[in-house]
Amino acid sequence: MAKGTAGDRRDVLQGTLDLMVLKTLETLGPQHGYGIARRIEQMSEDVLKLNEGTVYASLMRLLQRRWIQASWGASENNRKARFYAITRSGRRQLARETENWSRIAGVMARLLGTAERS
Repeated sequence: MAKGTAGDRRDVLQGTLDLMVLKTLETLGPQHGYGIARRIEQMSEDVLKLNEGTVYASLMRLLQRRWIQASWGASENNRKARFYAITRSGRRQLARETENWSRIAGVMARLLGTAERS
């Protein structure tokens, strides 16, 4: 696929959402999908609006990679819900991705700062 296509953007967005899900689970502990989506929206100050399908697609990717695990439990309103928790390999991946994002953010800050000074 050529650079700049919708597929490239989707890959970046998937990776970003996966990182946000991992961080949410690391911070809050086991959560159900709805709780994860609401927490990400809350932390983004509602800049991000996530539908359940998007979050569940991320959860399925993370389960396949064994970066999270799932178990059944009762939600706050006593309904049966699937709860997701980060695994040891998920924590390692989160650390790698966090380091990556820090480097990228530094590069972007330098590039944008340079552009503003020009």
